[in-house]
Amino acid sequence: MLLATGPAAAHADDGPSVPPGTEATAAAPVELDPNDPDLKLPEGATLAEPKVLDIKSVVEDQSGDERREDTNTDVKFALQAEVLFGKDSAKIGAQARARIADIAEEIKVQNATRIRVFGFTDNLGSSAHGDVLSRKRANAVHGILVQELSDANLTYEVRGYGEDYPIADNSTEAGRKKNRRVEISFPRGEN
Repeated sequence: MLLATGPAAAHADDGPSVPPGTEATAAAPVELDPNDPDLKLPEGATLAEPKVLDIKSVVEDQSGDERREDTNTDVKFALQAEVLFGKDSAKIGAQARARIADIAEEIKVQNATRIRVFGFTDNLGSSAHGDVLSRKRANAVHGILVQELSDANLTYEVRGYGEDYPIADNSTEAGRKKNRRVEISFPRGEN
């Protein structure tokens, strides 16, 4: 895992790890009385430990090119690789720069100080090639964010995950297209 502060440099590292933010974080809001007469449990049954799940709002544009996930703690943008890059490329086009600049504005609005940029690919081609390409793409997006945000107090975590952690079925082109993506995530502000 690579952490870097300031705009100096952060490049996706080679080692595998699990993407942060995938673990459960919520806690029970109230105590439950297992002896409450209003609870209708079968004879001999007991209540499981209470848990609260995060509420997640997911908005995906009609084409599926862009996805935004909001939870009570984080904001995540997932942009399909085709929106950002040409085939098998890590070079960002002008329209992609504008979209990343929009995300940078959201980062400013949220007053985020920690930004994650993760690259992913589908499972076509070799795994090694996907790992390298996903890192290069994450680094390219990171470079644009650094230019747009120009804040030495920001911390970036930049990684390439290759074909690991698909969000759609890799057996169809529509699914593979969603899996070829770069995710930008950051904590939600107190706004």
